[in-house]
Amino acid sequence: MAFVQAPPQLANPFSGDRVLRSYLRRTLPPALLDTLENEAMALGELVKDLYPQQLQAIDQQPRLVQWDAWGNRIDRIELAPYWEQMPEIAARFGLVAHGYDKEKGAHARVYQFTLVYLYAAASEFYGCPLAMTDGATRALLETTNHRLIDRAVPHFLAREAEGLWTSGQWMTETTGGSDVSGSETIASRDDQGQWRIYGRKWFTSATTSEATLLLARPEGSEHSGADGLALFYLEPRDDHGKLRQIEIDRLKDKLGTRKLPTAELRLFGTPAEPVNGLSHGVRAISPVLNLTRLWNCFTALSLYRRGLQLLQDYGSRRQVFGKPLGEQPLHRDTLADLLAEFEAGFHLTMYLAELLGKHENGLLDESHRALWRLLTPLAKLWTAKQAVAGLSEIIEGFGGAGYVETTGLPGLLRDAQVLTIWEGTTNVMALDVLRVLRGTEGAFTAYQTALRGLAAQISAQELLSVRQAVLSASQALNEGLPGLLRGGEHGQSGARSFSIALARTISAALLGRHADWCLRAQDDGRPAAAARRFVRRGLVNLFDSPDPDADLLTEG
Repeated sequence: MAFVQAPPQLANPFSGDRVLRSYLRRTLPPALLDTLENEAMALGELVKDLYPQQLQAIDQQPRLVQWDAWGNRIDRIELAPYWEQMPEIAARFGLVAHGYDKEKGAHARVYQFTLVYLYAAASEFYGCPLAMTDGATRALLETTNHRLIDRAVPHFLAREAEGLWTSGQWMTETTGGSDVSGSETIASRDDQGQWRIYGRKWFTSATTSEATLLLARPEGSEHSGADGLALFYLEPRDDHGKLRQIEIDRLKDKLGTRKLPTAELRLFGTPAEPVNGLSHGVRAISPVLNLTRLWNCFTALSLYRRGLQLLQDYGSRRQVFGKPLGEQPLHRDTLADLLAEFEAGFHLTMYLAELLGKHENGLLDESHRALWRLLTPLAKLWTAKQAVAGLSEIIEGFGGAGYVETTGLPGLLRDAQVLTIWEGTTNVMALDVLRVLRGTEGAFTAYQTALRGLAAQISAQELLSVRQAVLSASQALNEGLPGLLRGGEHGQSGARSFSIALARTISAALLGRHADWCLRAQDDGRPAAAARRFVRRGLVNLFDSPDPDADLLTEG
């Protein structure tokens, strides 16, 4: 019989994840750790069992049915069957609710995002509506609109699928997504005083959600531009499931995230309610963006980890040149780079989750709040780029099989690509970093203080090169800051490379700190190897001054 290559198998993603399990042992109190490990093991088993279903469901996509048999406009979205089981999983494992569990205190976000990290790669981007639901919950809870809080939040945090609602986030219009100042959506009051929304939303993910937050410009607003937008809450469908003065023009035909229903739609007087006043809606929706950016980070990690897990398993099954691929020196060298990058991004993202949990429990001082504000766009920017680059290399590691659609591997890369775009592109995130550095007092000082504090916890002989690299990079960043903060286009053009340097440097410090603990507490030298490799692959001289040739080169 002709040779047939055995495909990679997906094991329980929690049981074999030394990076996650080691981090949790260092971070969580023993009792909470035991509870989380039991829940994570159960979720990991479910994810493993879902994997064959994912492969079989590759071609499934949602479908828009605009008309019934008798010519009535119905605009019904039929979901992919694989997607239909996601609400039950999300509710059972509390993928939003755990983040608001007061008994877990400041650890609630680490607990929640551990499960999100294990789940996201299996969710076929059901994590998208969950992310927006998490953000909507936080945005509502930060208001005094108790009617909306009582109406929506219990559904957003439901632990049974029958009561679970998800929320959309309808911001993007044909005028753009990141710059909403040109928004053309209008809110006006009818004769009964009911606010109604009129306009076109160009990119609405999770169009099947039970609720949504959106930006609209109230008629007669005294404010212009972005300040004149208000944040509104609406429920797209009535009690019978019929859309409320909404028509769906089409579903987007996308590069990836194909099971996620993303629509272009028009609103013709859809009833809505202001969330928190009739202006400054961008400020009101910022809690949503902070959370969806963190979900973006964990989705990037989850997809990256899925690719690594499959590649490592494949390396034990694929024989080349007389021995397993996983034993070939050049393959191992490539894999080591991928693992080191992943570990660094993991520790940055988990640190951000720690800061968020403390922030929501009133445990951050002003300096750490500034640090949290800075690290949110940094982590989103960098982990998204990491996932795309890493998964591209991972697919290459499978050779020709990595390019075959039905292996499920190309989908990982396609799906990861959206993470550099959602909630702000890399350049938009870099500009956000620049705004924080210019406008948030003490942000860079807080960053440098955190670096020095982390470096002080790296004392093992095996990690002295890591500590020195962090301190050297810190000095280089300090010297490069004045040029970045200079006004105008000169400062802006360096924001991207400077942001990546900030992200890589603090990631190295966080990884080094954890590696030092692993050497002492677990006698495990693998995180130290990852930290050394990560800094060797580039930490000092990560960014350049703005390039005067850039304008000439891009003139056309």
